[in-house]
Amino acid sequence: MAPALTLFQRDDCHLCDLALDVLAHARAPEFESVFIDDNDALEARYGIRVPVLRDETRGVELDWPFDAEGVLRFLAR
Repeated sequence: MAPALTLFQRDDCHLCDLALDVLAHARAPEFESVFIDDNDALEARYGIRVPVLRDETRGVELDWPFDAEGVLRFLAR
């Protein structure tokens, strides 16, 4: 079963690295990392927004910038 969370990110993305640190600090549950590079559809949807955390179960997204408390609020909704 795939994780319920997806982190959309890019290769060599400083903000994406920061987001990974925030998710670790928040002790977020397991998530899938999806790199949008070289994917036209994902690039069109997330290009300037990455990193974006998506709850696949609820179909809601949390755009950067976010902190650990924001992640916990997002997951608790």
